Parts: sequence; C-alpha cells; structure tokens
Amino acid sequence: MRPLGSTGVAELREPGLSLTTDTSPSSSEESAAAKEESAEAVETPGPSWCWLCRSSPCGSRAQPEAKKKAPCPGLGLFYTLLSAFLFSVGSLFVKKVQDLHAVEISAFRCVFQMLVVIPCLIYRKTGFIGPKDLRIFLILGGVLGSAAMILLYYAFQATSLADATVVAFSCPVFTSLFACIFLKEKYSLWNLLFTAFAITGVILIVRPPFLFGSNAAKMTGSYSDHVKGTFAALGHAVSNALTLVILRKMGKSVDYFLPIWFYVLVGLVGSVSILFVFGMWRLPNCGIDRLFLLLIGLFGLAGQVFLTKALQIEKAGLVALMKTMDVVFAFIFQVIFLHDVPTWWTVGGALCVVASSAGAAIRKWCQGSK
Repeated sequence: MRPLGSTGVAELREPGLSLTTDTSPSSSEESAAAKEESAEAVETPGPSWCWLCRSSPCGSRAQPEAKKKAPCPGLGLFYTLLSAFLFSVGSLFVKKVQDLHAVEISAFRCVFQMLVVIPCLIYRKTGFIGPKDLRIFLILGGVLGSAAMILLYYAFQATSLADATVVAFSCPVFTSLFACIFLKEKYSLWNLLFTAFAITGVILIVRPPFLFGSNAAKMTGSYSDHVKGTFAALGHAVSNALTLVILRKMGKSVDYFLPIWFYVLVGLVGSVSILFVFGMWRLPNCGIDRLFLLLIGLFGLAGQVFLTKALQIEKAGLVALMKTMDVVFAFIFQVIFLHDVPTWWTVGGALCVVASSAGAAIRKWCQGSK
C-alpha cells in the first residue's frame, strides 16, 4: 500500500503542472496511474482467473449464486386458493353483521388497513401523495376502489352470498371492455362471446319476472332487495374493472402500496362523510359484531397479501383460473353456515359467469405463452 499523502497529491494535482523538478510530467503521471491501479486491485478485489476450473470468474464461486432456490411447484396456486378462502370467509362475516350498514363496515375495514399500510409506506420511503403527474389517477382509483368495496358489502347484505359473489365475478369481462375503450387494447370476437356469457349469467341470477314469470322470481326474502343487491354487485364489478384499468395505465410508475393507501384514505373519508350526512353512524354491538368487524379487516388484508404473492410467482392466467374457487366457497358457506340452498337458476348463472371469466383467462394465458 502506498502512503495516504501520495494518494491525495496524485488525485488533487492539476493537469499539466509538475510538483517535482527532477521527474518529468509524463513519467510521474504513469507512475501515479500504475500505483492507483495496483491500489484498486488490492483494495477492491474482483473476479480472477481460477487455475482449477480455468474460467474467469471462478466457476466454483459463481455456482452457489446461480443455484437459487426455486419456488415449490404449485405454491402460487396454493396461495391463490388460500386467498380465495380468506376473501370468502370475510364475505361470510359481512353477511353475518346485519346490524351495521355496508358503508360503516367499509369504514372499519379502511381504519384497520390504514394501520397496516402507513408503516409500510414509511418503511419503503415512498411518500403519501405520489408523483404529481399520476396523482389524479391515484385519487380516481381510490374513489372507484372504495365505491366498489361499499357496493360489494351492500350486495352481501341485500341478496344471497352466492348470487352477489357470482355477479361480482364478472369483473374480468368489463375489464377487457374498458381496456379496449381507454387503453386501446384489442377486443376480439372471443371477448364479445365471454361478455355474452356473463350477461346471460347475470340474467339467470336476477330472473326478471317479464322473462321468467312471477313464479321464477320467488325466493327467500324480498325480490326488490335481491334486485338491488344484484345490481350493487354488478356496480362493484364495473367499478373494480375501472380501477384495474387505472392501475394498468399507471403500470410500475408508482409503488404498489400507494394505490392501496389512496383507496383506504378516500374510502375512509367518503364512508365517514356518508355516515354523518345521512345519520347512519352507530357503534357496533358489544361482542360478536365487533369481532366480526376485526376479522373482516384481518381476512381481507391477508387475502390481498396472498393474492399478491401468488401473482409474483405464478402466471396471471393460472391465478385467474384458480380465483374461480371464490364462487365454490361462496356456495359452500351459504349452504353450511347460512342454511340457504341456491336455486338451479343461481347454479346456471354461476356456470355462465365462471365459464366467461375462465375462458377469458385461458385465452389470455394461451396468447402469453406463444
């Protein structure tokens, strides 16, 4: 190692000036450059030629880095299945809480998620307002996302769990349509066919009397509430599809937690404002209702985490296909815990909607694998 003083002299010397009288500038520059190269070689050791494997860098050193641990086959699908189960359990809890309005349930969920999202934003140092040119998209996405959440919770309360889940599952069809309109993505005849299947499924679930007669519209509870819940679930599908189009528009320009933060923030402000304006605010009953509210936030957040992890290690087409288990879990929970057997009309509508979403996912998967 050369002395520290010579290092400072070599680095701070101006070009063309000689600091010594007995050494020429060219020779001093060459010696200084040689010393710097030797010092860098000592201080920052790099990959060298290995006499064992006769390669540079050494193959024995590079081998452990190349052998990265591959994810377990099917782990992404398992995460998707677990996410579908958690979301369905959270939906069941929403159905069980009948004494609170859907807007108030949404407000409690936003509070719970905010307590988790804020530390994540602080840790990732992404800020709370987002880039200036994308701020309008973040706010719009928050408005549509929170509206979708409120509409879905209202649908769970107004109609059966299976009917609301099936209609909400038509979201991928609307996503393709809005992506064609706003993002200029291709909308083929296959997409039109899948849309027709989804609309047929919704009609079978609604069962309007002018098409099916008055006997077909008979069901448990009020038919008007059933229609309101069905259209609320349809509104959720449309709002969620627009939210996904906005997220696709922003792409990877913003951190993943920023859209969630705006969704939680706008949802909380909007829900609290609606509750106070219309006088719907009330404290939940002690005991089981408060436990349900806590579990709704917990299961919703856990379901989102596992769905995100699934999309990180598995193809989106396979994840979309496995997401059809949401409908299966909804039917199972409705029969076991709510003691409400779905009608054959609901089963037929579910098959149409699931076939539509699964067909769209399979086609996109085949296009991506080409």
